[in-house]
Amino acid sequence: MSNPETGNGDPTNDRKLEHINIIRSDPATDRRRHYFDDIQLTHRALPELNFSEVDTTTQFLGKPLQLPLLISSMTGGQQDLIQRVNQNLAEAAEATGIAMAVGSQRVMFTHPAARKSFELRKYAPNTVLISNLGAVQFNLGFGLDECQAAIDAIGGDEASGADGLYMHLNPLQEAIQPEGDTDFGGLTAKMKALSDALEVPVLAKEVGAGLSRADGDRLLAAGIQHLDVAGSGGTSWSRIEHFRDAKNESANLGLLFQDWGIPTPLALKQLAPLREQGATLIASGGIRNGIDMAKAMILGADLCGMAGPFLEPAIESSEAVIRMIHQVDREFRTAMFLLGAGDINSLTGNTDLLR
Repeated sequence: MSNPETGNGDPTNDRKLEHINIIRSDPATDRRRHYFDDIQLTHRALPELNFSEVDTTTQFLGKPLQLPLLISSMTGGQQDLIQRVNQNLAEAAEATGIAMAVGSQRVMFTHPAARKSFELRKYAPNTVLISNLGAVQFNLGFGLDECQAAIDAIGGDEASGADGLYMHLNPLQEAIQPEGDTDFGGLTAKMKALSDALEVPVLAKEVGAGLSRADGDRLLAAGIQHLDVAGSGGTSWSRIEHFRDAKNESANLGLLFQDWGIPTPLALKQLAPLREQGATLIASGGIRNGIDMAKAMILGADLCGMAGPFLEPAIESSEAVIRMIHQVDREFRTAMFLLGAGDINSLTGNTDLLR
């Protein structure tokens, strides 16, 4: 598939477009491990429910959602394509009552024109929008001012900015990336300090290699209660970085580690006990349909995130994204109906539904 656009010379800004072009041209960046297929559910021939009354609504970051679904962090930058993708995603999230997180906003500090791609509140005035910075940047000069700027950028000229801030953890991607930042020392304390100082919740997120129980314990002890496990099985950023630097002598490192990490179902099982200590778990990484969502929530997720499956629809139009969300919604409702689970509370963490 041909590249939809070319870059403009700023390395951080151009990298965003490189990522999209690689994902579109290399289907194997989606590892398609289908880990959720190993989980079997208990079908109920007598669900004792009216399908039309299945209730998929939930609350997240103090706002109502029509479906426990998050459009996971994807992209951001100056290019018209990237701005169009984010606008289409935001409009679809608002129309369907689901949440959305933006891609890393570091680019707007090196390339100010990229800020426009994150100004999404005008397209999604009511639903949950989450800003995003790489945690490693807090060892490279970023601090409270950058966090607040990222939150405020979501609002653009609107009064309301982001409802929360993702601090993403991507040590594998940074280790493979030729220009990667790999000083991850002392980050927990810095994340805690920033979380304590911000008025919106901080959420910790891996980007495709999973959070371990040790990670969850450490983050929860630091007061960070929203944890996105983002396990392996879906998009491999290690493989993507390989193709960005395929001529480098160490480029095969990206292929060697393309399946590294904790599968999403295993990460959920490990972190599920933390819900009793106040943690909110988000499941992302290899979730492709409504059945996967149901399985993730039974394993302890409060919300599910999807990114890769939305990319091509978002390049097309907001209507295409809405159609896909409606499809996932129908799949999820059907799974709930066939499990005899009439609402989200009867589904989340209910391991009796496993077979």
